[in-house]
This record gives sequence, structure tokens and C-alpha cells, in this order.
Amino acid sequence: MRSLIRRRPETGKADPAPSRWSWRMQRLMLTPGFRFALRVGLPFTLSLLAGTIYMADEERRGTVVQAIADVRASIEERPEFMVKLMAIDGASDMLSTEIRTALPLEFPLSSFDLDLPQIREKITDIDGVKQANVRIRPGGVLQIDVTPRVPIAVWRNETGLALVDNTGAHVARIEARRDHADLPLIAGAGAAKAVPEALKLIAAANVLGDRLRGLVRVGGRRWDVVLDRDQTIMLPEENALQALERVIALEGAQEVLTRDVARVDMRLAARPTLRMNEDATREWWHIRQLSGQ
Repeated sequence: MRSLIRRRPETGKADPAPSRWSWRMQRLMLTPGFRFALRVGLPFTLSLLAGTIYMADEERRGTVVQAIADVRASIEERPEFMVKLMAIDGASDMLSTEIRTALPLEFPLSSFDLDLPQIREKITDIDGVKQANVRIRPGGVLQIDVTPRVPIAVWRNETGLALVDNTGAHVARIEARRDHADLPLIAGAGAAKAVPEALKLIAAANVLGDRLRGLVRVGGRRWDVVLDRDQTIMLPEENALQALERVIALEGAQEVLTRDVARVDMRLAARPTLRMNEDATREWWHIRQLSGQ
């Protein structure tokens, strides 16, 4: 039986449909990730491989490094990048000298060789400097603006005499008290840590005039107010200012400190105690003996 399906006659022309591999390649080219890898990833990988092979030779590597260093040096040493001098504003002559000693810079030098944050840190490490601003000014000037610490009191401690500011921070050491006779005196271990409280007590005691000699920190807990004639006002740990104001009020009303009193003990607020000096005590005992009491 003859087949009812008629075969297409062969004409000799190629089939226009794409091959399987061609079709898959066309599909891959439509994928964004594949196109990116082909355009970017492949050139980068080839370039990296070529660079690695080229830089594997030590001599060629040294040549490249030296060329880069020469280019960098030619840029860094241009006149517009050179720093020729250092200017310090806001500091005294002594403090300026101390800053220059702490920064042994040899000018001229490139601004690329200056680590400004490190320079600022070295300056603020100096006792007399509270704040510092460091910048390179046009014209090749290393500009340093200093906010110095202002001494507010003289602190006598176990190592000698030192100036402290209103926060108790160390400012500078001094040789003699007379060099800063205009500043109040505080003494004792830990006195610098309680400078704010000491300043309040000193301000309250100013009504006593020249009689005030200074404050002594006792046990790191409380203050003694030292007056002339070897008189001492012993203040409590808490409410020291109020206790001192009570003594000043008693002096105004009854002239307590004008008498032969060696100590005014205010450590117990409910029971203030007066201690007479030795001469007054002997005189009092002598009077008692004469009176037969």
C-alpha cells in the first residue's frame, strides 16, 4: 500500500533555523549578567593576569615602584605645597618656646609630610595648653592657634608648687610662692581635684581680707580654712560653704575670730566647737585657780 504522505522534494537549500549551540549563545547574550562578565569581567581578569605576570619580575617591580615614587615626589615638592615656617598665636613666649621644643620640625618641608592631627595631639599634651587648632595657611605657614590654661590657684603638694586652672588641671610648676602672690593657695593631697569647691570657699572668705592664708585639703574629704595668727576653721565634708558662712556671720556679730581662738570646729553642724590657743588656755586656768573654782 502506497503511503499517502508525500515527501517534500529536496531543493539543496540550508535550513534557516539556528543550531542548538547558536540558540543557547543568543540566549546567554540576552542575559545582563553574562554581558557584564563578557564586557567587564573578562578584560579585567586578563589585565590582572597580565599585570601579575609582568610584576612577578623583581627588577620590573622595582622600576614601577620607583617611577611612582618619583611622580609623587615631584608633586609633593612643588612650591605651592611647601611649608616654610610655623606661627603660634594665643600663647605666651614661654609656652610658645615649649610648643616649638615639642615639635622639632625642620622647614621647609612638604605639607604632605605633616600629620596635623598628630601635631595637635602633641600640643594639647603640654600642660599649659587647653585647646589647639592646627592648619596650613596660604603662603606656606603652619598656623597654630592656642587656647592656654589660665592659672587660678597655687597648689602646694608633696612635690612642690604648681599652678592649676579652674578645673584643677596642671598648668606649670613654679619655684616660689611669691612668684604668684596674687593667686590663692591650696594645699594637701587631692586638693587639685576639688578646685571648684575651693574657689567658692575662697570667694566667701574674701570678706576676711588679708587674714586668709589658704585652704588645706584634709584626708581628701574636706577643707580647713587657714587664717593668720595660726587660726583654722575646720569645715565638714558636706555643706562646707554654708558652714564657713556661719563662721563669718558669727565673726560679724560676736567677733569670734578676733578673740584668742585657735580652732573653730564646724565638722558637727549641730555642735560647733571653739578651741582657745595655749596662751588663752593658760590664762583661763590661772583665773580659775585664783577664783578657787
